Amino acid sequence: MSLSPALLLLGPTASGKTAAALALATEMPVEIISVDSALVYRDMDIGTAKPSAAEQASCPHHLIDVVTPEEAYSAARFCADAARLMAEITARGRIPLLAGGTMLYFKALREGLSDLPPAHPAMRAAIDAEAAARGWPALHAELGRLDPDAAARLEPTDAQRIQRALEIVRLTSRPLAESYARREAGELPCRLLPIALVPSDRSVLHQRIADRFEQMLDGGLLAEVAMLRERYALTPDMPSMRCVGYRQAWAYLDGECDLDTLRFTGIAATRQLAKRQLTWQRQFRENWPDMAELDCLRPDLASAVRDTALRLLAA
Repeated sequence: MSLSPALLLLGPTASGKTAAALALATEMPVEIISVDSALVYRDMDIGTAKPSAAEQASCPHHLIDVVTPEEAYSAARFCADAARLMAEITARGRIPLLAGGTMLYFKALREGLSDLPPAHPAMRAAIDAEAAARGWPALHAELGRLDPDAAARLEPTDAQRIQRALEIVRLTSRPLAESYARREAGELPCRLLPIALVPSDRSVLHQRIADRFEQMLDGGLLAEVAMLRERYALTPDMPSMRCVGYRQAWAYLDGECDLDTLRFTGIAATRQLAKRQLTWQRQFRENWPDMAELDCLRPDLASAVRDTALRLLAA
């Protein structure tokens, strides 16, 4: 018995995924499952470009506003939630549409999760204490001695990833690559039909990113971050506050930079995010031969996504 289909719509930030997904929902019986590690956070609306209340009401949406900014949300939890939702949506006779730009989630869903140890609070507290005393570059250097390949992929100031890498290496006594290689693929209730959005002109995407960041600032991003800091017990190292835009806004509110620097660093960080997302998609292309690609800059993107979805569903 063949599995029911699930459509995937992936692409870099500002590529038009939300608009394309909503347009598809007007013509097909889909329910949208967000594949976005920032949209899971409640009260983080402006900086995440979260679909509006009206947009969410126009079509069933899932995995938006599921945790507070104080909580963590993992790829493992996403895979469990997405598998459950796909089964529930297909049972209703509808089609799951997984749309977003968190490429790690797409990879974990398709290939399974690495055999990594869960978070170890005592180990993390010890690493944080070491970082407070010696600085993250010193811990990056230590990681370089324990696992040179892992350290080479990280910036010396990337606190979150250095912490996790050191935690894994210390807990497992083996290089990170070995832990990631020990995968366990989970059973999915659907067959995955991927559509990837790719810009034909990177400079146009960059301009979209700059324009959208300006709109976020004009729309109240700084007030949103100030509200979050007041409402929740947050620190700048929490995953929610390390999201692009929020990290830079936090620095501004702490007086670490002026508005022009905030604007420059926020746009630059978003462009770097888009670059990483496109790198993921190139890797997907190599081992996901049935992935359809569309130019996200084409004027008829919504109809092209629809036609491609219909072709994939009919295959």
